[in-house]
Amino acid sequence: MAYSGYYKPIHPQKYRGNPTNIVYRSLWERKFMVFCDNNPSILQWGSEEIIIPYISPVDGKRHRYFPDFYVKIEGRRYLVEVKPLKQTKEPKTQKRMTKRYINEVVTWSVNQAKWKAASEFCKDQNWEFMLITEKELKV
Repeated sequence: MAYSGYYKPIHPQKYRGNPTNIVYRSLWERKFMVFCDNNPSILQWGSEEIIIPYISPVDGKRHRYFPDFYVKIEGRRYLVEVKPLKQTKEPKTQKRMTKRYINEVVTWSVNQAKWKAASEFCKDQNWEFMLITEKELKV
């Protein structure tokens, strides 16, 4: 099975955006799409349909963040980011500056900037921001 592809919803009327162009970038994202599509409590959902500006700590420039999911449940709205558990924790300090360690630190710092911007956006909209990992998806 491919780790990325197109998802065809069973209930396209629930999808916010173009239901013929829903892209998943991991099997965890696909699993969450199936959950949103099939859960009767979820009134509306979308994938990468909302754009949030943020300043990258790496280059100090303004970038655009597309949270993985928008979810509407009666009376509540959420932005949801699906990430591996490892990427939701700060990398442990290492003595050697390997390429892998530097990449982990850069990814962590950029994700923190994105998630802070998403949290502020949600606070302004009276929504909630959530991080979901394989632990919650039970993969």
